[in-house]
Amino acid sequence: MTRRDAISLAEVAARDNLLLATWKAARGKRERPAVARFLDDLDARLARLGRDILEERAPAGDFRRFTIHDPKRRVITAACFSDRVLHHAILNLAEPRFERMLVDGCHACRPGKGVHAAVREVQRNLRCWPWFVKVDVDGYFPSIDHVLLKDLLARRFKGAGFLALLGRIIDAGAADTPGRGLPIGALTSQHFANAYLDAADRMLLAHAGVRAHVRYMDDIVWWCPSRAAALASLDELRAFLWRERKLVLKPAVCLGRSTQGLAFCGFRIRPGEVFASARKLSRYRAGLARVQAALSSGQASPLQAQRAYDALLATLTGAQTLGFRRRLGGGGDAGACSPSVLGCE
Repeated sequence: MTRRDAISLAEVAARDNLLLATWKAARGKRERPAVARFLDDLDARLARLGRDILEERAPAGDFRRFTIHDPKRRVITAACFSDRVLHHAILNLAEPRFERMLVDGCHACRPGKGVHAAVREVQRNLRCWPWFVKVDVDGYFPSIDHVLLKDLLARRFKGAGFLALLGRIIDAGAADTPGRGLPIGALTSQHFANAYLDAADRMLLAHAGVRAHVRYMDDIVWWCPSRAAALASLDELRAFLWRERKLVLKPAVCLGRSTQGLAFCGFRIRPGEVFASARKLSRYRAGLARVQAALSSGQASPLQAQRAYDALLATLTGAQTLGFRRRLGGGGDAGACSPSVLGCE
């Protein structure tokens, strides 16, 4: 039987835990009005949040919704700042348990993993196994079933108050379809969504025809010794996802030879090389233009421009983009912004 971790509301509401959560939630956002107001009245705000947690009134459930096109349309749901502090306070205690329940091939929202680690692992597996299957879930976040998710969490955690708090957070984000869906953009949603597909990861790894697997949230790729094994494992995953998680895969499934490579997490990955996708390069180009414009107008200092450029450059880590960046005037040195960007020629 799986050991459950006990977490109490008193632990979540402890002042030291809320202070740490506030620091995490405010990092890089201290100049935003809502964050500044919270920090200006920190003691009173934390005391109120602590009482709301203990008296089971949290979360506030106030969201700001906006739409992005990335390139497909996504509705992002941003929680109010006090709820973001609450989410961090929960994860300060619960993240180690989430970590223990996930397999090594799961890379989203995990310390020491992430996009670039996933890309490296995909490339290693392309070199080792002849066939791959790549799928993603159709409308993943809006399709997550609340009853199934709450049952999963109850098998990992104990504490009636804590589980009720998680349940209120889950229910608060159901904007369109009661009983289904998690808000894209909430910290808790990322961890809940990661955990929701853990059983599918384990089903694939236990399949006789599967040799390796990588998942980044709902983008899944695995490797097989033959085309027949790839097709059989795909059929079993489809059936498993519907039976156990009420999820369906998108019709566009990519099944191919590893020598051909594949697209994953914004990169085109082959056994011997990695390229950034056209969309990722376009974002880099637009970001570089914004940095240059901010510097030229005086809205950013050279140091701020350097930091912004470093963050842009980090999105291309591991990809062969030196020629592209030189053509843009972005420089080829990963450790320094070019003179043309900083305006210090």
